[in-house]
Amino acid sequence: MDYSRKWFVMGAVSMGVFLSTIDGSIVNIALPTLQEEFGAQFSSVQWVVLAYLLVLGTLSLLIGRLGDMIGKKRIYTTGFVVFTAGSLASATSQSVGILIGWRIMQAVGAAMVLSLGIAILTEAFPPTERGRALGLIGTTVSVGIVVGPTLGGLILSASTWRWIFLVNVPVGIIGTITSLRYIPNTIPGGKQRFDFAGAGLFALAITSFMLGVTLGGSRGFGSGLVLSLLTMAAVLAITFVMWERKVDQPIIDLAIFENKLFSINIITGLLAFVCVSGVFFISPFYLERTLGLESRQIGLLLAASPILLAIFAPASGLMSDKIGARPITIAGLIVLLFGYWSFRRLGVNTTPTGFVLALAPIGVGMGLFQSPNNSIIMGSVRPERLGIASGLLNLTRILGQITGIGVLTTFWSIRADAAGGQNDPAGIVTGLHDTMLVAIALIGFGFSLAVWGYLAERRQQTEGATV
Repeated sequence: MDYSRKWFVMGAVSMGVFLSTIDGSIVNIALPTLQEEFGAQFSSVQWVVLAYLLVLGTLSLLIGRLGDMIGKKRIYTTGFVVFTAGSLASATSQSVGILIGWRIMQAVGAAMVLSLGIAILTEAFPPTERGRALGLIGTTVSVGIVVGPTLGGLILSASTWRWIFLVNVPVGIIGTITSLRYIPNTIPGGKQRFDFAGAGLFALAITSFMLGVTLGGSRGFGSGLVLSLLTMAAVLAITFVMWERKVDQPIIDLAIFENKLFSINIITGLLAFVCVSGVFFISPFYLERTLGLESRQIGLLLAASPILLAIFAPASGLMSDKIGARPITIAGLIVLLFGYWSFRRLGVNTTPTGFVLALAPIGVGMGLFQSPNNSIIMGSVRPERLGIASGLLNLTRILGQITGIGVLTTFWSIRADAAGGQNDPAGIVTGLHDTMLVAIALIGFGFSLAVWGYLAERRQQTEGATV
Protein backbone atom coordinates (compact mmCIF):
# COMPACT_ATOMS: atom_id res chain seq x y z
CA MET A 1 0.00 0.00 0.00
CA ASP A 2 1.39 3.41 -1.02
CA TYR A 3 1.10 5.93 1.84
CA SER A 4 3.34 8.59 0.25
CA ARG A 5 0.45 10.95 -0.52
CA LYS A 6 -1.29 10.63 2.82
CA TRP A 7 -0.89 14.29 3.84
CA PHE A 8 -2.21 15.54 0.50
CA VAL A 9 -5.20 13.26 1.00
CA MET A 10 -5.56 14.71 4.50
CA GLY A 11 -5.66 18.19 2.95
CA ALA A 12 -8.38 17.22 0.48
CA VAL A 13 -10.52 15.52 3.12
CA SER A 14 -9.99 18.34 5.62
CA MET A 15 -11.26 20.92 3.14
CA GLY A 16 -14.35 18.86 2.45
CA VAL A 17 -15.11 18.20 6.11
CA PHE A 18 -14.46 21.84 7.01
CA LEU A 19 -16.79 23.19 4.34
CA SER A 20 -19.56 20.72 5.14
CA THR A 21 -19.27 21.39 8.89
CA ILE A 22 -19.07 25.16 8.69
CA ASP A 23 -22.08 25.28 6.39
CA GLY A 24 -24.19 23.55 9.01
CA SER A 25 -23.51 26.32 11.52
CA ILE A 26 -22.75 29.47 9.54
CA VAL A 27 -26.33 29.71 8.23
CA ASN A 28 -27.90 29.60 11.71
CA ILE A 29 -26.81 33.12 12.52
CA ALA A 30 -28.30 34.42 9.26
CA LEU A 31 -31.84 33.09 9.88
CA PRO A 32 -33.21 36.41 11.26
CA THR A 33 -31.66 38.23 8.29
CA LEU A 34 -33.18 35.77 5.82
CA GLN A 35 -36.57 36.10 7.51
CA GLU A 36 -36.43 39.87 7.10
CA GLU A 37 -34.98 39.76 3.57
CA PHE A 38 -37.68 37.47 2.18
CA GLY A 39 -40.52 38.60 4.47
CA ALA A 40 -41.09 34.98 5.49
CA GLN A 41 -42.30 33.23 8.64
CA PHE A 42 -39.65 31.68 10.87
CA SER A 43 -41.38 28.31 10.45
CA SER A 44 -40.41 28.53 6.76
CA VAL A 45 -36.93 30.00 7.20
CA GLN A 46 -35.84 27.31 9.69
CA TRP A 47 -36.07 24.75 6.89
CA VAL A 48 -32.98 26.35 5.36
CA VAL A 49 -31.14 24.57 8.19
CA LEU A 50 -33.43 21.56 8.74
CA ALA A 51 -33.50 20.52 5.07
CA TYR A 52 -29.69 20.41 5.06
CA LEU A 53 -29.58 18.12 8.12
CA LEU A 54 -32.40 15.87 6.91
CA VAL A 55 -30.74 15.23 3.54
CA LEU A 56 -27.38 14.58 5.21
CA GLY A 57 -28.93 12.00 7.50
CA THR A 58 -30.94 10.31 4.77
CA LEU A 59 -28.08 9.89 2.30
CA SER A 60 -25.08 9.11 4.55
CA LEU A 61 -25.42 5.33 4.66
CA LEU A 62 -26.53 5.01 1.04
CA ILE A 63 -23.53 6.95 -0.23
CA GLY A 64 -21.24 4.87 1.97
CA ARG A 65 -22.56 1.75 0.23
CA LEU A 66 -22.06 3.31 -3.22
CA GLY A 67 -18.49 4.17 -2.29
CA ASP A 68 -17.80 0.53 -1.48
CA MET A 69 -19.36 -0.49 -4.80
CA ILE A 70 -17.93 1.89 -7.39
CA GLY A 71 -15.01 3.61 -5.65
CA LYS A 72 -14.77 6.46 -3.19
CA LYS A 73 -12.75 9.01 -5.18
CA ARG A 74 -15.35 9.41 -7.91
CA ILE A 75 -18.19 10.06 -5.46
CA TYR A 76 -16.12 12.26 -3.12
CA THR A 77 -14.89 14.51 -5.93
CA THR A 78 -18.37 14.75 -7.44
CA GLY A 79 -19.62 15.75 -4.00
CA PHE A 80 -17.18 18.66 -3.94
CA VAL A 81 -18.47 19.83 -7.31
CA VAL A 82 -22.14 19.49 -6.29
CA PHE A 83 -21.57 21.27 -2.97
CA THR A 84 -19.69 24.14 -4.63
CA ALA A 85 -22.35 24.54 -7.32
CA GLY A 86 -25.07 24.44 -4.66
CA SER A 87 -23.28 27.15 -2.70
CA LEU A 88 -23.04 29.40 -5.76
CA ALA A 89 -26.70 28.80 -6.61
CA SER A 90 -27.80 29.45 -3.00
CA ALA A 91 -26.20 32.89 -3.18
CA THR A 92 -28.47 33.79 -6.12
CA SER A 93 -31.75 32.77 -4.42
CA GLN A 94 -34.67 35.17 -4.67
CA SER A 95 -37.05 33.41 -2.25
CA VAL A 96 -36.96 31.11 0.76
CA GLY A 97 -38.35 28.22 -1.29
CA ILE A 98 -35.63 28.53 -3.92
CA LEU A 99 -32.96 28.82 -1.21
CA ILE A 100 -34.21 25.65 0.47
CA GLY A 101 -34.03 23.86 -2.88
CA TRP A 102 -30.41 24.87 -3.41
CA ARG A 103 -29.60 23.97 0.20
CA ILE A 104 -30.84 20.48 -0.56
CA MET A 105 -28.39 20.38 -3.47
CA GLN A 106 -25.65 21.55 -1.11
CA ALA A 107 -26.57 18.81 1.35
CA VAL A 108 -26.35 16.14 -1.36
CA GLY A 109 -22.80 17.25 -2.08
CA ALA A 110 -21.96 17.49 1.62
CA ALA A 111 -23.28 13.95 2.19
CA MET A 112 -21.03 12.64 -0.59
CA VAL A 113 -18.05 14.30 1.07
CA LEU A 114 -18.76 13.58 4.74
CA SER A 115 -19.89 9.99 4.24
CA LEU A 116 -16.63 8.93 2.58
CA GLY A 117 -14.02 11.27 4.07
CA ILE A 118 -13.13 9.03 7.03
CA ALA A 119 -13.03 5.93 4.80
CA ILE A 120 -10.63 7.66 2.40
CA LEU A 121 -8.37 8.69 5.29
CA THR A 122 -8.43 5.17 6.73
CA GLU A 123 -7.10 3.85 3.41
CA ALA A 124 -4.57 6.67 3.00
CA PHE A 125 -2.86 6.25 6.40
CA PRO A 126 -1.22 3.12 7.83
CA PRO A 127 -3.09 1.49 10.75
CA THR A 128 -0.41 2.68 13.18
CA GLU A 129 -1.29 6.32 12.33
CA ARG A 130 -5.08 5.97 11.98
CA GLY A 131 -5.86 7.51 15.36
CA ARG A 132 -3.65 10.50 14.63
CA ALA A 133 -5.32 11.09 11.25
CA LEU A 134 -8.86 10.83 12.65
CA GLY A 135 -7.86 13.10 15.53
CA LEU A 136 -6.79 15.79 13.08
CA ILE A 137 -10.14 15.47 11.28
CA GLY A 138 -11.85 15.85 14.66
CA THR A 139 -9.95 19.11 15.04
CA THR A 140 -11.16 20.22 11.60
CA VAL A 141 -14.76 19.58 12.64
CA SER A 142 -14.29 21.59 15.83
CA VAL A 143 -12.68 24.50 13.99
CA GLY A 144 -15.65 24.49 11.59
CA ILE A 145 -18.08 24.62 14.51
CA VAL A 146 -16.22 27.51 16.13
CA VAL A 147 -15.54 29.49 12.96
CA GLY A 148 -19.06 29.12 11.49
CA PRO A 149 -21.03 31.52 13.71
CA THR A 150 -18.09 33.92 14.02
CA LEU A 151 -17.46 34.10 10.27
CA GLY A 152 -21.20 34.38 9.63
CA GLY A 153 -21.44 37.34 11.99
CA LEU A 154 -18.49 39.09 10.36
CA ILE A 155 -19.95 38.57 6.87
CA LEU A 156 -23.37 39.89 7.89
CA SER A 157 -21.83 42.96 9.52
CA ALA A 158 -19.65 43.75 6.48
CA SER A 159 -21.76 42.62 3.52
CA THR A 160 -24.87 40.78 2.35
CA TRP A 161 -26.00 37.32 3.48
CA ARG A 162 -25.20 36.00 0.00
CA TRP A 163 -21.50 35.98 0.85
CA ILE A 164 -22.19 33.31 3.47
CA PHE A 165 -22.53 30.93 0.53
CA LEU A 166 -20.06 32.57 -1.85
CA VAL A 167 -17.12 32.08 0.54
CA ASN A 168 -17.47 28.33 -0.06
CA VAL A 169 -16.78 28.59 -3.78
CA PRO A 170 -12.99 29.16 -3.89
CA VAL A 171 -12.35 26.55 -1.19
CA GLY A 172 -14.61 24.12 -3.07
CA ILE A 173 -12.68 24.65 -6.30
CA ILE A 174 -9.32 24.09 -4.57
CA GLY A 175 -10.70 21.02 -2.80
CA THR A 176 -11.99 19.54 -6.05
CA ILE A 177 -8.61 19.98 -7.76
CA THR A 178 -6.75 18.52 -4.75
CA SER A 179 -9.09 15.52 -4.62
CA LEU A 180 -8.72 14.82 -8.33
CA ARG A 181 -4.95 14.92 -8.10
CA TYR A 182 -4.12 13.17 -4.84
CA ILE A 183 -6.92 10.85 -3.66
CA PRO A 184 -6.14 7.30 -4.85
CA ASN A 185 -8.63 5.89 -7.34
CA THR A 186 -9.21 2.48 -5.75
CA ILE A 187 -11.75 0.47 -7.75
CA PRO A 188 -13.53 -2.28 -5.79
CA GLY A 189 -13.39 -5.74 -7.29
CA GLY A 190 -16.33 -7.96 -8.16
CA LYS A 191 -19.69 -7.25 -9.73
CA GLN A 192 -22.07 -5.61 -7.27
CA ARG A 193 -25.66 -4.44 -7.39
CA PHE A 194 -27.28 -1.57 -5.54
CA ASP A 195 -30.28 -2.53 -3.40
CA PHE A 196 -32.80 0.13 -4.49
CA ALA A 197 -35.67 -1.35 -2.47
CA GLY A 198 -33.55 -1.39 0.69
CA ALA A 199 -32.34 2.14 -0.02
CA GLY A 200 -35.93 3.36 -0.35
CA LEU A 201 -37.01 1.70 2.91
CA PHE A 202 -34.00 3.10 4.75
CA ALA A 203 -34.45 6.62 3.40
CA LEU A 204 -38.14 6.67 4.34
CA ALA A 205 -37.44 5.26 7.82
CA ILE A 206 -34.66 7.75 8.61
CA THR A 207 -36.58 10.71 7.17
CA SER A 208 -39.71 9.79 9.18
CA PHE A 209 -37.66 9.47 12.36
CA MET A 210 -35.78 12.75 11.91
CA LEU A 211 -38.96 14.64 11.00
CA GLY A 212 -40.76 13.14 13.99
CA VAL A 213 -38.02 14.06 16.44
CA THR A 214 -37.58 17.54 14.94
CA LEU A 215 -41.30 18.34 15.00
CA GLY A 216 -41.60 16.76 18.44
CA GLY A 217 -39.38 19.49 19.81
CA SER A 218 -41.82 22.19 18.66
CA ARG A 219 -45.23 20.48 18.60
CA GLY A 220 -44.72 18.06 21.45
CA PHE A 221 -44.20 14.31 21.28
CA GLY A 222 -47.87 13.72 22.04
CA SER A 223 -48.89 15.35 18.75
CA GLY A 224 -50.77 13.07 16.36
CA LEU A 225 -48.47 13.96 13.48
CA VAL A 226 -45.33 13.30 15.53
CA LEU A 227 -46.62 9.96 16.83
CA SER A 228 -47.59 8.94 13.30
CA LEU A 229 -44.13 9.79 11.96
CA LEU A 230 -42.33 7.90 14.72
CA THR A 231 -44.63 4.88 14.35
CA MET A 232 -44.04 4.93 10.60
CA ALA A 233 -40.28 5.11 11.21
CA ALA A 234 -40.42 2.07 13.50
CA VAL A 235 -42.47 0.01 11.02
CA LEU A 236 -40.22 0.98 8.11
CA ALA A 237 -37.08 0.21 10.14
CA ILE A 238 -38.35 -3.29 10.97
CA THR A 239 -39.29 -3.85 7.33
CA PHE A 240 -35.84 -2.63 6.25
CA VAL A 241 -34.09 -5.10 8.59
CA MET A 242 -36.26 -7.99 7.37
CA TRP A 243 -35.55 -7.08 3.75
CA GLU A 244 -31.80 -6.72 4.30
CA ARG A 245 -31.65 -10.17 5.88
CA LYS A 246 -32.91 -11.88 2.75
CA VAL A 247 -31.48 -9.81 -0.13
CA ASP A 248 -28.23 -11.03 -1.72
CA GLN A 249 -26.40 -7.69 -1.79
CA PRO A 250 -27.91 -5.48 0.93
CA ILE A 251 -27.34 -1.79 1.55
CA ILE A 252 -25.76 -2.79 4.83
CA ASP A 253 -24.65 -6.31 5.67
CA LEU A 254 -26.21 -6.70 9.11
CA ALA A 255 -23.48 -9.19 10.00
CA ILE A 256 -21.32 -6.12 10.64
CA PHE A 257 -23.23 -5.65 13.90
CA GLU A 258 -22.41 -9.20 15.04
CA ASN A 259 -19.04 -7.74 15.97
CA LYS A 260 -20.05 -6.68 19.47
CA LEU A 261 -17.10 -4.35 19.89
CA PHE A 262 -18.05 -2.52 16.68
CA SER A 263 -21.67 -2.18 17.86
CA ILE A 264 -20.61 -0.91 21.29
CA ASN A 265 -18.61 1.92 19.78
CA ILE A 266 -21.42 2.89 17.40
CA ILE A 267 -23.85 3.07 20.35
CA THR A 268 -21.51 5.01 22.63
CA GLY A 269 -20.74 7.46 19.82
CA LEU A 270 -24.45 8.06 19.26
CA LEU A 271 -25.07 8.62 22.99
CA ALA A 272 -22.18 11.08 23.22
CA PHE A 273 -23.56 13.18 20.34
CA VAL A 274 -27.11 13.10 21.78
CA CYS A 275 -25.91 14.55 25.08
CA VAL A 276 -23.47 17.15 23.79
CA SER A 277 -25.99 18.45 21.22
CA GLY A 278 -28.68 18.82 23.87
CA VAL A 279 -26.34 20.73 26.17
CA PHE A 280 -25.26 23.16 23.45
CA PHE A 281 -28.88 23.87 22.50
CA ILE A 282 -30.01 24.49 26.08
CA SER A 283 -26.98 26.49 27.27
CA PRO A 284 -27.84 29.75 25.43
CA PHE A 285 -31.19 29.91 27.25
CA TYR A 286 -29.40 29.60 30.57
CA LEU A 287 -26.70 32.13 29.67
CA GLU A 288 -29.14 34.72 28.32
CA ARG A 289 -32.18 34.36 30.57
CA THR A 290 -30.49 33.37 33.83
CA LEU A 291 -27.08 35.05 33.72
CA GLY A 292 -28.24 37.96 31.52
CA LEU A 293 -25.39 37.74 29.00
CA GLU A 294 -25.39 39.18 25.47
CA SER A 295 -25.18 37.15 22.26
CA ARG A 296 -21.50 37.99 21.67
CA GLN A 297 -20.55 36.83 25.18
CA ILE A 298 -22.60 33.66 24.79
CA GLY A 299 -20.86 32.79 21.52
CA LEU A 300 -17.44 33.28 23.08
CA LEU A 301 -18.27 31.17 26.13
CA LEU A 302 -19.71 28.30 24.08
CA ALA A 303 -16.62 28.32 21.84
CA ALA A 304 -14.55 27.04 24.78
CA SER A 305 -15.78 23.46 24.33
CA PRO A 306 -15.01 22.96 20.62
CA ILE A 307 -11.67 24.72 21.09
CA LEU A 308 -10.72 22.21 23.78
CA LEU A 309 -12.01 19.40 21.58
CA ALA A 310 -9.76 20.67 18.77
CA ILE A 311 -6.77 20.58 21.13
CA PHE A 312 -7.39 17.16 22.65
CA ALA A 313 -8.66 15.27 19.57
CA PRO A 314 -5.29 14.92 17.80
CA ALA A 315 -3.55 14.23 21.11
CA SER A 316 -6.00 11.43 21.96
CA GLY A 317 -5.64 10.01 18.46
CA LEU A 318 -1.86 9.95 18.82
CA MET A 319 -2.11 8.30 22.26
CA SER A 320 -4.52 5.69 20.93
CA ASP A 321 -1.98 4.73 18.25
CA LYS A 322 0.63 4.16 20.98
CA ILE A 323 -1.25 2.58 23.90
CA GLY A 324 -4.54 1.41 22.37
CA ALA A 325 -7.83 3.15 21.68
CA ARG A 326 -10.19 1.59 24.23
CA PRO A 327 -8.55 2.97 27.40
CA ILE A 328 -8.65 6.46 25.86
CA THR A 329 -12.35 6.19 24.97
CA ILE A 330 -13.13 5.07 28.53
CA ALA A 331 -11.13 8.01 29.91
CA GLY A 332 -13.08 10.36 27.63
CA LEU A 333 -16.41 9.01 28.89
CA ILE A 334 -15.29 9.48 32.50
CA VAL A 335 -14.41 13.12 31.80
CA LEU A 336 -17.79 13.58 30.06
CA LEU A 337 -19.57 12.20 33.14
CA PHE A 338 -17.69 14.72 35.27
CA GLY A 339 -18.67 17.51 32.87
CA TYR A 340 -22.40 16.73 33.00
CA TRP A 341 -22.20 16.41 36.79
CA SER A 342 -20.48 19.83 36.87
CA PHE A 343 -23.42 21.31 34.93
CA ARG A 344 -25.69 20.27 37.80
CA ARG A 345 -23.77 22.72 40.00
CA LEU A 346 -24.64 25.73 37.84
CA GLY A 347 -27.03 28.15 39.49
CA VAL A 348 -28.62 31.56 39.16
CA ASN A 349 -25.50 33.25 40.55
CA THR A 350 -22.87 31.37 38.55
CA THR A 351 -20.22 33.57 36.94
CA PRO A 352 -19.22 33.27 33.25
CA THR A 353 -15.92 31.79 34.45
CA GLY A 354 -17.83 29.21 36.46
CA PHE A 355 -19.82 28.25 33.36
CA VAL A 356 -16.65 27.78 31.29
CA LEU A 357 -15.13 25.62 34.03
CA ALA A 358 -18.24 23.43 33.96
CA LEU A 359 -18.26 23.29 30.14
CA ALA A 360 -14.55 22.57 29.75
CA PRO A 361 -14.70 18.86 30.74
CA ILE A 362 -17.31 18.27 28.02
CA GLY A 363 -14.94 19.62 25.36
CA VAL A 364 -12.00 17.68 26.80
CA GLY A 365 -14.08 14.52 27.16
CA MET A 366 -15.36 14.65 23.58
CA GLY A 367 -11.83 15.34 22.37
CA LEU A 368 -10.50 12.29 24.21
CA PHE A 369 -13.39 10.04 23.22
CA GLN A 370 -14.24 10.79 19.59
CA SER A 371 -11.00 10.10 17.68
CA PRO A 372 -10.12 6.72 19.24
CA ASN A 373 -13.78 5.69 19.11
CA ASN A 374 -13.84 6.38 15.36
CA SER A 375 -10.52 4.61 14.97
CA ILE A 376 -11.90 1.47 16.64
CA ILE A 377 -14.94 1.48 14.37
CA MET A 378 -12.95 1.94 11.16
CA GLY A 379 -10.34 -0.61 12.24
CA SER A 380 -12.89 -3.32 13.01
CA VAL A 381 -14.35 -3.67 9.49
CA ARG A 382 -12.94 -5.25 6.36
CA PRO A 383 -11.56 -2.92 3.63
CA GLU A 384 -14.58 -3.53 1.38
CA ARG A 385 -16.86 -2.19 4.14
CA LEU A 386 -14.98 1.03 4.94
CA GLY A 387 -17.48 3.16 3.02
CA ILE A 388 -20.47 1.81 4.91
CA ALA A 389 -18.64 2.19 8.24
CA SER A 390 -17.76 5.79 7.40
CA GLY A 391 -21.38 6.43 6.41
CA LEU A 392 -22.55 4.96 9.71
CA LEU A 393 -20.24 7.30 11.63
CA ASN A 394 -21.66 10.30 9.82
CA LEU A 395 -25.21 9.03 10.38
CA THR A 396 -24.73 8.56 14.13
CA ARG A 397 -23.42 12.11 14.44
CA ILE A 398 -26.43 13.57 12.62
CA LEU A 399 -28.97 11.37 14.41
CA GLY A 400 -27.30 12.27 17.70
CA GLN A 401 -27.58 15.98 16.96
CA ILE A 402 -31.23 15.81 15.92
CA THR A 403 -32.24 13.50 18.78
CA GLY A 404 -30.35 15.52 21.38
CA ILE A 405 -31.90 18.78 20.23
CA GLY A 406 -35.39 17.29 19.87
CA VAL A 407 -35.64 15.04 22.92
CA LEU A 408 -33.37 16.60 25.57
CA THR A 409 -34.56 20.14 24.91
CA THR A 410 -38.18 18.98 25.11
CA PHE A 411 -37.43 17.33 28.45
CA TRP A 412 -35.71 20.53 29.62
CA SER A 413 -38.67 22.72 28.61
CA ILE A 414 -41.13 20.43 30.43
CA ARG A 415 -39.07 20.45 33.63
CA ALA A 416 -38.43 24.21 33.38
CA ASP A 417 -42.15 24.93 32.90
CA ALA A 418 -43.00 22.77 35.91
CA ALA A 419 -40.49 24.69 38.04
CA GLY A 420 -41.46 28.25 37.10
CA GLY A 421 -41.19 28.68 33.35
CA GLN A 422 -38.62 29.04 30.58
CA ASN A 423 -38.16 32.73 31.35
CA ASP A 424 -37.75 32.23 35.08
CA PRO A 425 -34.08 31.87 36.16
CA ALA A 426 -34.91 29.29 38.84
CA GLY A 427 -37.07 27.30 36.43
CA ILE A 428 -34.34 27.29 33.78
CA VAL A 429 -31.78 26.05 36.31
CA THR A 430 -34.09 23.31 37.60
CA GLY A 431 -34.75 22.12 34.05
CA LEU A 432 -31.01 22.17 33.32
CA HIS A 433 -30.20 20.13 36.43
CA ASP A 434 -32.85 17.52 35.66
CA THR A 435 -31.72 17.26 32.01
CA MET A 436 -28.16 16.66 33.15
CA LEU A 437 -29.39 13.65 35.13
CA VAL A 438 -30.63 12.20 31.83
CA ALA A 439 -27.27 12.95 30.19
CA ILE A 440 -25.41 11.33 33.09
CA ALA A 441 -27.60 8.22 32.79
CA LEU A 442 -27.00 7.97 29.02
CA ILE A 443 -23.23 8.47 29.25
CA GLY A 444 -23.13 6.14 32.25
CA PHE A 445 -24.77 3.45 30.12
CA GLY A 446 -22.24 4.12 27.36
CA PHE A 447 -19.42 3.92 29.91
CA SER A 448 -20.67 0.53 31.14
CA LEU A 449 -20.76 -0.77 27.56
CA ALA A 450 -17.25 0.56 26.90
CA VAL A 451 -15.82 -1.11 30.02
CA TRP A 452 -17.54 -4.37 29.11
CA GLY A 453 -16.09 -4.13 25.59
CA TYR A 454 -12.61 -3.43 26.95
CA LEU A 455 -12.74 -6.44 29.28
CA ALA A 456 -14.09 -8.65 26.47
CA GLU A 457 -11.27 -7.53 24.19
CA ARG A 458 -8.66 -8.24 26.88
CA ARG A 459 -10.22 -11.66 27.43
CA GLN A 460 -10.00 -12.44 23.69
CA GLN A 461 -6.35 -11.35 23.61
CA THR A 462 -5.54 -13.53 26.64
CA GLU A 463 -7.28 -16.59 25.17
CA GLY A 464 -5.52 -16.02 21.84
CA ALA A 465 -2.16 -15.83 23.56
CA THR A 466 -2.69 -19.14 25.42
CA VAL A 467 -3.84 -21.11 22.35
